[in-house]
Amino acid sequence: MALTENAIQAALQTLIDPNTGRDFVTGKSVKNIKLDGNNVSLDIVLGYPAKSQFETIKSLVSQQLQTIPEIGSITVNVGSRIAAHSVQRGVNLLPTVKNIIAVASGKGGVGKSTTSVNLALALAAEGASVGLLDADIYGPSQPQMLGISGRPKSSDGKSMEPMTAHGIQAMSIGFLVDTDTPMVWRGPMVTGALEQLLRDTKWRDLDYLVIDLPPGTGDIQLTLAQKIPVTGAVIVTTPQDIALLDARKGLKMFEKVGIPILGIVENMSTHICSNCGHEEHIFGAGGGELMSKDYNVDLLGSLPLDINIRMQADGGKPTVVAEPDSKVANIYKEIARKTASKIANASLDHSSKFPNIVIQNT
Repeated sequence: MALTENAIQAALQTLIDPNTGRDFVTGKSVKNIKLDGNNVSLDIVLGYPAKSQFETIKSLVSQQLQTIPEIGSITVNVGSRIAAHSVQRGVNLLPTVKNIIAVASGKGGVGKSTTSVNLALALAAEGASVGLLDADIYGPSQPQMLGISGRPKSSDGKSMEPMTAHGIQAMSIGFLVDTDTPMVWRGPMVTGALEQLLRDTKWRDLDYLVIDLPPGTGDIQLTLAQKIPVTGAVIVTTPQDIALLDARKGLKMFEKVGIPILGIVENMSTHICSNCGHEEHIFGAGGGELMSKDYNVDLLGSLPLDINIRMQADGGKPTVVAEPDSKVANIYKEIARKTASKIANASLDHSSKFPNIVIQNT
């Protein structure tokens, strides 16, 4: 009996992508099916970066195809193709940035900046082109976390080249002022600085730009919501009741301005004593999971209270690059894949497909 393309599609329709929870056919990942007698070759093209998962997915697909009785040889190629996705109404995408991920928290001290830098590095480790914008004008921390010093260069006197470290592009007010210089600015100056940092940086063909927001729901967050094309937001919290209370406010703010919530990251979820191995929920337990259920959003991942995470970020080599094969680095990579797959499932941006309408006096 001859092998058909329908048999291939039917077999793969029962195989679930471990990152998206959808089958590969419905998720439109199956491409270029070619038959040569009973031999088959095909491509699995993921809409999110997952370099560390390519071999696993290739093996899953091959094993599933082997269940077809008449199958011959099987060739499976796995890769990623990241598209630009839609943002708030009335806001245009940046020409060299496909997707913007805002990382926010209701209050300070929950590890938002550490999450931002490790999320950016994890997306890059999975094969994406990534930038990181430090939007915390009053307390920029990304220059130290990335181990970058010096000033950005400008080739035309109008725009800035992003700084680079560990394979990602970065921009921060911290690159432009001395470390001990306080930013004694009112709200309009701060929001103006944020827009300049974003638009005057010559980002080079980014799949994702991660924006590390200051804590709270003030001027910068409002500017972000009204003027900056945000694909989705990640909320960072700890299990502590007070942190969750403020995180809920941040989540509701993004909902009100029409920015999708990609999920919640729970920091400091558990502490394991480095001496005796005893595990303790210092800040409470299950808060992030409860919040995700209350608001019907995903819990992207839970991270332990680990001294190495803090020391590595302070030392300019965050966990994802300092210990790329560690348990914590793998949690960050899983968070990155889940975040990117949520974006991949969102609607595409088609604004570039429409012509500009120009009205002229004739």
